[in-house]
Amino acid sequence: MDAQSLAFFVDIVEAGNLSAAARNLKMSRANVSYHLAQLERSVGMQLMRRTTRRVELTEAGERLYRHGRVIRDEVFAAREAMATLGRGLHGSLRISLPTGFGHMVMSDWLIEFKRGYPDIALDVLFDNRVDDLLRDEVDVAVRVMSEPPQQMVAIELAEVRYVVCASAGYAGGQPLPRTLEGLADVPLITSGVSGRDLRVSAYRADGRRELTLHPTLASENFQFLREAVLADLGVGLVPDYVVARDVADRQVVTALSDWRLSVFGTRMFLLRMPGRYQTLAARTLIDFVVGKARAWREQSGAR
Repeated sequence: MDAQSLAFFVDIVEAGNLSAAARNLKMSRANVSYHLAQLERSVGMQLMRRTTRRVELTEAGERLYRHGRVIRDEVFAAREAMATLGRGLHGSLRISLPTGFGHMVMSDWLIEFKRGYPDIALDVLFDNRVDDLLRDEVDVAVRVMSEPPQQMVAIELAEVRYVVCASAGYAGGQPLPRTLEGLADVPLITSGVSGRDLRVSAYRADGRRELTLHPTLASENFQFLREAVLADLGVGLVPDYVVARDVADRQVVTALSDWRLSVFGTRMFLLRMPGRYQTLAARTLIDFVVGKARAWREQSGAR
């Protein structure tokens, strides 16, 4: 058994099944299965119980995985130390951001990060799904949800607050909803799916409510939703950061401020896969994003 065999075994475990490991390692599934069998033969024990969907570690496999992950990460760290000797911080990272917060808030953060670390190559995705993190393609992701997936390492970044809002022009001609039930009687602009029911949770000191609403204009493009609100097309139900500047400039007014509303969740998390080696570039990016989120949260709370 050598360090390369151990690293190979760790990669299989973290992929979750032989097919995913084959894709990640750019090998055939049969080849992965063969090398795993060779490793098991060399240690004289079964390390995994294989099924078509997943692999389950035996006790021997659990122990070997723990040791193998430490050895693999030390090898990665040694390579990284040699590669960065006498050079600035560099590497390649893929980060996935939610469509709204990513475009409207985090874009400026990443531009600042890129200016500070020009030798780190960033591949930035804008997506709201979580399943892309289960593949090796994404190093770090930011997502809005109620609770983070149990299989991922999560750092809570901020609370997301939805607001009921409308342009000053719209509000000048039509009354805004004064009750939760009133949201069903207005042309609703939000991030749901147009023509489909939207489940909204509402929280207040006296309890929790669930609403079913019917958006008349819906999109995952939050800049578009903001423009639709400003165009007097209806009442928006959007995260507060979407219209924060417009509210400050009195172009947009809000309603139902005594309720805390949630469409897809009220918490924002930075997510990464456990066990995957974090390069110095990845750790630097995570620390940067966490710091920017903390400052943004404090600034938002002061408004």
